[in-house]
Amino acid sequence: MATILGLDIGSSSVIAGILRGHKVVIESPRAFFKSRCHGPNVEVDPEELLRAVRTAIASLEGRAEAVDSIHLAVMSPAWVAMDRNGKALTPIVTHQDRRSVAEAREIEARFGAEQHLQTCGCRPFPGGISSTTWAWFLAHQPQRLWRADLVGHLNTFLHRRMTGARVTDPSNASFTGLYRTLKLDGWSEELCANLGVSSSLLPAVHEADRIGGTITPEAARVFGLRAGTPMLVGMMDGSAGMVLAGAKAGQLFNVCGSTDVLALCTNRPRPHPQLLTRALGVQGKWLHVSTLAAAASAIYWVRDQFFAEMPLEKFRAEFRRLSRIGPQAAGSVRFEPYMAGERTSIEQRQGAFTGLTLATTRTQLLSAVIEGLTRASAERLPLLAATGTRLMHTVAVSGGSDRLDQLMHRDWPGRWTYRAVTDATMRGLGLLVPKAI
Repeated sequence: MATILGLDIGSSSVIAGILRGHKVVIESPRAFFKSRCHGPNVEVDPEELLRAVRTAIASLEGRAEAVDSIHLAVMSPAWVAMDRNGKALTPIVTHQDRRSVAEAREIEARFGAEQHLQTCGCRPFPGGISSTTWAWFLAHQPQRLWRADLVGHLNTFLHRRMTGARVTDPSNASFTGLYRTLKLDGWSEELCANLGVSSSLLPAVHEADRIGGTITPEAARVFGLRAGTPMLVGMMDGSAGMVLAGAKAGQLFNVCGSTDVLALCTNRPRPHPQLLTRALGVQGKWLHVSTLAAAASAIYWVRDQFFAEMPLEKFRAEFRRLSRIGPQAAGSVRFEPYMAGERTSIEQRQGAFTGLTLATTRTQLLSAVIEGLTRASAERLPLLAATGTRLMHTVAVSGGSDRLDQLMHRDWPGRWTYRAVTDATMRGLGLLVPKAI
């Protein structure tokens, strides 16, 4: 059985793991990197991220040098422009970035909202696709792009630095806003022209399980790998989890954490203006995705701001108690769960409490947050059903610490069965079988 090095690169950390098949033999501690947040701008220093990759691999104590292949799962969008040597010319702009609202409006006005939706699978949402980020740099910092030789997402950047290849996969290509997502047949010259960029700056698109390149001697020295080791093109982290869940049409996969992501696998995409429609990355399938950008993070915010003196276990008990009581515990208070904006809106929404009075208590505020998240979670199901794919009623669930998954599923209409999947991203990578381009 082949031995695999899996690299799972999320919004704040890198995990490296050694796998045999989809079984994790050993996993590194999280190697953290920081995001720089300035107002709506959220960026990562490319060199700091590469240091985190090196740290995670080094913690495996040399085992990464003996693997048969390297498999990537990355956060997305994570946009970056590179020079001809693969050096980053810009920061890595993450999916949490919301700076490009004006540019998104301009892109949609020029191209047409419906045509954009039917070409790349979603509207040009800041944070949902990266063409708006590219437009922002063209408008505000064009000098950074004068020497650009390649523009892509995180898997493209890693390949350029580690294998020298210029590649990406359909899942990441979908979230550029420049790919013909619904047809899976390449970059859209019309979308590129609308943005004012050349498709020659974009990487070649291959399925995620294709061998994008092999580790160069220099990268082997820098990252503690073996020169010549094949590295797969790579895919979005949510796609790897769906692969582990089975990736059948109708399969729901719910990641419950700081962000709550609900994805539906389909082989007949029907884009919806309130969903993100993107390629799975393999098997010629797609995902319809609905995201709550601040789920557990909204609850952490309430604790930090209103319950800071309360011991964690006591707060958790209060959280569980209020979850059982239901909306009456909130009284007249309601909460809009958009503390981190909304990934399916150009004009960014914000979190808000309403119905406050001088008698409002912190317990009512916590209850209102619980009810706002529960309500928003349940409201996603009709949107996904409207795509025409019949929903399977067994849901694969990843995450859900502190019983968050039970909260998020509490008010789902109908009857459901929930199947917990652990290490979903890493184990999903282990199911990919390397194929030549």
